[in-house]
Amino acid sequence: MIARYIPKPKPPTPEQKRAKLSLALDNALGAIPAKPSTFRAYEFPKHPPRLMRQVKSAGLAMDDNTALTSDFNWAASIIGQSFREGLQFLGYPFLSELAQRPEYRIPVETIAGEMCRKWIKFEAVGDEEKTEQIKELEDRWKDLKVQESTRKIIEQDGYFGRAHLYLDFGTTDQPDELKTPIGDGQNKLSLSKVAKGSLQRVTPVEAIWSYPTNYNSNNPLKPDWYRPQHWFSMGTEIHVSRFLTFVGREVSDMLKPAYSFGGLSLSQMLKPYVDNWLTTRQSVNDLIHAFVVWGLKTNLAESLTMQGDLLFKRIELFNRMRDNRGMMMIDKDTEEFFNVVTPLGSLDALQAQAQEHMMSVARIPAVKFTGLQPTGLNASSEGEIRAFYDTIHDRQETFLRPNLTRVMHFTMLDLWGKIDPEITISFEPLWSMDEKEEAEVREIDARTGQIHIDTGVISQEEERKRISEQADSPYQGLDWQTLPDLRQEESEGLIPKGGGAGVKAELGEGEEGAEEPSGEEGDNPEGETEDALGGSEADLEPDMSHRTARTGKLVRVLGGGKYAQPHPQRTERITKLKKLLPEAAE
Repeated sequence: MIARYIPKPKPPTPEQKRAKLSLALDNALGAIPAKPSTFRAYEFPKHPPRLMRQVKSAGLAMDDNTALTSDFNWAASIIGQSFREGLQFLGYPFLSELAQRPEYRIPVETIAGEMCRKWIKFEAVGDEEKTEQIKELEDRWKDLKVQESTRKIIEQDGYFGRAHLYLDFGTTDQPDELKTPIGDGQNKLSLSKVAKGSLQRVTPVEAIWSYPTNYNSNNPLKPDWYRPQHWFSMGTEIHVSRFLTFVGREVSDMLKPAYSFGGLSLSQMLKPYVDNWLTTRQSVNDLIHAFVVWGLKTNLAESLTMQGDLLFKRIELFNRMRDNRGMMMIDKDTEEFFNVVTPLGSLDALQAQAQEHMMSVARIPAVKFTGLQPTGLNASSEGEIRAFYDTIHDRQETFLRPNLTRVMHFTMLDLWGKIDPEITISFEPLWSMDEKEEAEVREIDARTGQIHIDTGVISQEEERKRISEQADSPYQGLDWQTLPDLRQEESEGLIPKGGGAGVKAELGEGEEGAEEPSGEEGDNPEGETEDALGGSEADLEPDMSHRTARTGKLVRVLGGGKYAQPHPQRTERITKLKKLLPEAAE
């Protein structure tokens, strides 16, 4: 048997090891798709071949004009800065684009909804009954959809800074008639121009579809100073009395022509703060997406060798496979793996502060803007909501009342052919009490009224009239002039039918053998009126005789139902009655 000598294989050199490792990394990287890169190199546009037949060569122009470029950059920076800060009119097309974002839309819709949520009510300021006329006005406004149109007007003013309400009297297809005025709804011109049954509809018109014509820019002492009297709507000229203008935030006279005689929109006011909010939101999102930075301590001098790309291939492989279930293998002697974590504890405060800036400009509390209730011990937004409602009420008075009053007068002419000056409009309060609070207020009012009646400040008729005229009272519409017959109740005795036993026990009535007053006319032959406590007007002092009927009413109230059980205050009051009427103690 012949033995053959087989030499041992030589160990691989470092270069061979590196080449083998590089091949393995290449295979691994090829199996894992790379993340798409956000960088794109510029490419020349590809034109249709038929258009490029006459073009011999195409390249990128390299023109240079340093002086012109510097001047243009200066002007562009100034214009861009004022545009970003909302210091110039943004234009209706751009404002229309902003209205698509929730940061601009939610504040405008919130304000419009609150201003029209409770709406208005018609009131009569005189003593004459106007219930039927008010009902006709309410029904007519519902037919004309004045509330819906007003809400659109408020929204358009928030988006664009100006809105119009067109009053259609059946003359839309009469261009010459649209140029003529119709008055303010109360003067003689309105009475002669607006016929009964002529108002057909009221329609809101966006600011982009209208523009002013001539205006007074010569004499600031006149009432039409910088106030256009005619407007064009897509080429149709309309007088301002038919085309009511709503401007919620007027700018100075110098800027009115630049703003197309509109005002400052809420969107333009919000733009700098919305830009800050969007930047903060995106920055927080980017920070959360990469709040951990991974590091590898190694010998970077190896990257300068022939196989120096191995280090970068390892890093690329780790980035592609990085996951919570991933693993990184390193040399325990020469390398160290670590990470740096960015703290995220205060990011919510930064975002909330940027959002609060938008709320402060719109003057909307957080619970209305975001729908989120404030957190914390005893946290409440009641004060902020009350202040917000005060702001809404002030805006209703200044922004809506003038033109809505005109619409009301034109509606009167449409219904009756005349104006009723005793009917006005008022805005319903937005803040309302719950059922418990309303019951507590009614109880306090009842006690106050009882004290006033007992002390002779007011009469029973006046208190009944007050209760019957309260809009939120359960006794609204009560016939306050029809009073209970107190003399008949007094003739039936101290305790009326159904009265409790509390007063009987305190006055010593109801014992065995006691005679009940008969209440017959013959019981008092001298014609004196008996008091509820058994006395007569002749037995009373002259200055107390006028309280007989009121005292009888007091005892009647105390003797029934809930007052059947003795009460310290009730005992004290009846003791005073005994002193006033000595016969009551017998």
